[in-house]
Amino acid sequence: MKQSKRNQIFFGLGTIGRDMFYTTVATYLLYYLTDILDLNDQTMWWMTIILTVLRVFDALNDPIMGMVVDNSSSRFGKFKPTMMLGAVVGAGFMVMMFVDFGLGQTAYLMLFAVLYLGWDIFYGANDIAYWSMLPALSVHPREREKIGAFARICANIGMYAVVVGILPVTGLLTQKLGSAKQAWFVFALGTATLMILFQLFTVFGVKEQREAFKKEEPTKWSELITLIKANDQLRYTIISMGLFMIGYVTTTGFGVHFFKYAFKNEGMYPVFAGVLGIAQLLALVVFPLISKRLDRKSFYTLSMGLVVLGYLVFFLSPMNMIPLGIAGFLLFTGQGFIQLLMLMFLADCVEYGQWKLRKRQESLTFSFQPLINKIGGAVSSGIIAVTLILSGINRALTPQDVSAEGILMMKGAMLVLPLVFILSGYLVYRRYYKLDEALHTQIIKELMVRGDLKDEVV
Repeated sequence: MKQSKRNQIFFGLGTIGRDMFYTTVATYLLYYLTDILDLNDQTMWWMTIILTVLRVFDALNDPIMGMVVDNSSSRFGKFKPTMMLGAVVGAGFMVMMFVDFGLGQTAYLMLFAVLYLGWDIFYGANDIAYWSMLPALSVHPREREKIGAFARICANIGMYAVVVGILPVTGLLTQKLGSAKQAWFVFALGTATLMILFQLFTVFGVKEQREAFKKEEPTKWSELITLIKANDQLRYTIISMGLFMIGYVTTTGFGVHFFKYAFKNEGMYPVFAGVLGIAQLLALVVFPLISKRLDRKSFYTLSMGLVVLGYLVFFLSPMNMIPLGIAGFLLFTGQGFIQLLMLMFLADCVEYGQWKLRKRQESLTFSFQPLINKIGGAVSSGIIAVTLILSGINRALTPQDVSAEGILMMKGAMLVLPLVFILSGYLVYRRYYKLDEALHTQIIKELMVRGDLKDEVV
């Protein structure tokens, strides 16, 4: 097997456990707090503040972590040591978040803040090191799309394994163990273990090709500001991705609550999640085929059309699985396309920054991906938590306890606000992003002539 194909496969496999691990916290932590631990409104208000502040605070640390990775050098490679450190330590913090310590409100909130911050920091270190390896595996747009598409397919397999399986599995564990709290702890322990095991595929299977790039001096603190000022395409990518992530994570974060309180059949959520998983996996499989026929700007426009149509159908749909399934399929096919397109935009910004600044800063550039995810998660968690409190859902003992106005409030926060954010991100891209395929190809040629790129990475 050629090394490029081996890299593609083992790089992708590494993220199956990662996304199982991340999805358990990012999508279901609030459900665990509200419906499993059954925290009261006062505690949830404090929890909302803690989650929002910590995510924003830690997000600002991600560029610093990116500089640390960029300046790393070891016999195990540039990215792998930080990647594994983040996986192992982050897994420890994550499992502790799903332990019921039996503490009072103040003590629990203080301990939770420490555990969540630890998880956030070390998962961020893993995320930066993992994804910043991508630009070092190939500089060819089509080759990157193949590697990125397979990695996103694996990521979605991991994510939807949790989305589809978490309620049935925790339900069975609850029956076996006699406690929902213990069931969720066992589930969290399982995903944390799989996070570490799947990362070993990347550690032992992927070979970095650092010989293709000119050796550079360590990145200085001042270069962080320089990168943001000079790399205008990175700035616009950050803004566009950030707006998209706020909308995307807000919609997915309401999933279980929607089916429990609006659809009034929590058991149908895994079925719906399965439809979404098929939609996103199909989108990633056909992505390379469509990208051969459409330039990225046209591809993004097509994707946005699917997203808008999906949101409209979802909002207007009766509580019936057929129209809801169609809406979800349209929505998540478009979102699957957009997620991979934005990964390519960010990867291309590495060469753009190298072209303008004469320095290749993969990890510093990719450190903005977890920053975007965390700020997006902070905003979406705030939207979700406030909506659950104000709509009366957090106080409801049964789905029938939630008023029609409360359900409408949830649908607005789940569908209308996210569409506004995602459309805004698209408009930023259309207005300001100029780094198309032709310009990127020209940049690669100039980097090779300058000697900044010693040989093409294949």
